[in-house]
Amino acid sequence: MKPKTQRPERRTDALSKERIVEAAIAILDADGEAALTFRALATRLATGSGALYWYVTDKSDLLAAAADDVIGRVMSKLAGITEPREAIRTIALGAFDAIDAHPWVGAQLLRDPEQPASLQIFEGIGSRLQALGVPTPAQFDAWSALVHYILGVAGQNAANARLFPRDTDRSTFLDKMAARWAQLDPAGYPFLRQVSAQLPGHDDREQFLSGIDLILAGIEGTSARQR
Repeated sequence: MKPKTQRPERRTDALSKERIVEAAIAILDADGEAALTFRALATRLATGSGALYWYVTDKSDLLAAAADDVIGRVMSKLAGITEPREAIRTIALGAFDAIDAHPWVGAQLLRDPEQPASLQIFEGIGSRLQALGVPTPAQFDAWSALVHYILGVAGQNAANARLFPRDTDRSTFLDKMAARWAQLDPAGYPFLRQVSAQLPGHDDREQFLSGIDLILAGIEGTSARQR
């Protein structure tokens, strides 16, 4: 009598788009975008690849849904925040933290400006600039400056974290960089020598928010002159 072939165990709980997106995010966070395939996703969910196509059409659709889920959680933090300046800071810091935790989100947001995740950020920033009273002719430039700063700095911060081995000690790395800057030619690099002492102890999130505040101050100052 031939032994029975053992079949892969299948999950008994219902498949849903929410479960698919949750599993996709876990794969993306652990191994990056290249690791996200329908076969890997089906294996993780203990289902057949064909079943996934009832909920997502292709990998692009899946990436957009995953990014929308992450950014949706960022935007949910706006509940109860009525002051537009504070709302902008909340969106900015939320996006910074989300891209830091999920580096693939930064690339996905830049890839498709018309996907829901991107539109949520764009509208969230733009509508708060309107609420701040920024004159209509200046709104697009102000919006562009903020959005490009948020996505650019957040994306670069996430990329920097991936440039070095995971066991790299940030403090040691910055101490060494600061020491090198302090030794630069004072005639050619006076500014870098001056700020070298601030480099080791700086906080990336606080520095990011300082940049947001500088941009907002410039927007508000320009808006006041145009009224």
